Parts: sequence; structure tokens; C-alpha cells
Amino acid sequence: MRTIVYIDGFNLYYGCLRRTPFKWLDVRKLCELLLPKNDILQIKYFTARVSAREDPQQPFRQQTYLRALQTLSNVEIHYGHFLVHKVRLPLAEPNGPDRWAHVLKTEEKGSDVNLAAHLLHDAHLDRFDAAAIVSNDSDLATPLAIVRNEIRKKTGLINPHEDRSRQLARHADFYRTIRKGALAAAQFPDRLVDAAGEFHRPPTWT
Repeated sequence: MRTIVYIDGFNLYYGCLRRTPFKWLDVRKLCELLLPKNDILQIKYFTARVSAREDPQQPFRQQTYLRALQTLSNVEIHYGHFLVHKVRLPLAEPNGPDRWAHVLKTEEKGSDVNLAAHLLHDAHLDRFDAAAIVSNDSDLATPLAIVRNEIRKKTGLINPHEDRSRQLARHADFYRTIRKGALAAAQFPDRLVDAAGEFHRPPTWT
């Protein structure tokens, strides 16, 4: 069955990779482990470039990981962006007369919209028989329902979270969870080589 996998990178990261030793993840190998009977034609990975505002090394780690993904022939990376703006919020524990504080709020924009647009476009062009979504974001329920009910394609969910979105699950023909054993078995080698030369897993990820 011709299959395209659509990965919400931040949903994957915060769902099952953060605070684990499995961040150096080979997404192609993971998809092959979870969908062994599917012919995975392409994997589309949706993310945004992070800044060094909170962690100076974070952009380096992300760029190294994106470089690793680019060594996989059937992986495409699509970028959204971050918006940073100042908002006024109430203090959880007010101390004195001032009960409010100005904080910088960072929001990632574009990944879910880009994922939904590619999903619908690929379905209309008959580029797959089945689409697998790596996310637990209920905002994707409507495009998933359209692909399944209107365009008549198989749809599946690969959930990186412990809980699952019922809105998404009701529009899926198949469902997988990502367990630690699969993550452990789907790691890149510590050393990789691309056209620019040799590079390694970020040392703070070991």
C-alpha cells in the first residue's frame, strides 16, 4: 500500500522524545518498524527553526538533527516559524500590589497548517493509498476526515503521546502508539556522513 507519513516534529518531540535518550531518531526506521506492511514512499517532517533565547546550544542541536534527517533519501523537511511577542499575564502568586507581569510568549506557527495542506494536496493528486499522521493534535481532525470520507483514502495515526485525541482517532483506519522499544531500535548511528563531511550526534544528547 503506497503510504506517505506526515510528522509534526514538535508534537513528536514533546510527546515522546523530550527528556529521553532517544532524540537522535531515524524517523524512516521508526516508520518502517511501525508500518512493516506499508510501502513508505515519502516522509514529510514539519518543524520550525528554534532560537538561542533560552538555550544557546539548542539551534546547533536542532540543525545537526535536521542535517541527519537530510541523509534519508525519502524525507522532506518543511518549515513553519516562531512568533515572539510581549503579553501581560496575571501572576500565579502575587507579591504586593502588582498582580500582573509582562512576559515574552513564543508560539510556533505553520507546522499544523503546512501538514494539513500537504496531506490534502497529496490526497487530491492520488500520491498515496494511505496517509499516516505522527501527531496528537486535534486541529488535524477535519483534514483527516476529508481525506478519509471524501477522497476515500486510508488514514492512520501514529501517536507520540500517552493519551490520544478522540477527535483524531475517530477518523483513523489504523492506530499505532510509539513505545520506547521502537524508539531505541530506531536511532541513527552516532557518526554520519553527508556531502559536507562527517558529523556526530550532539554530545549533550548522549
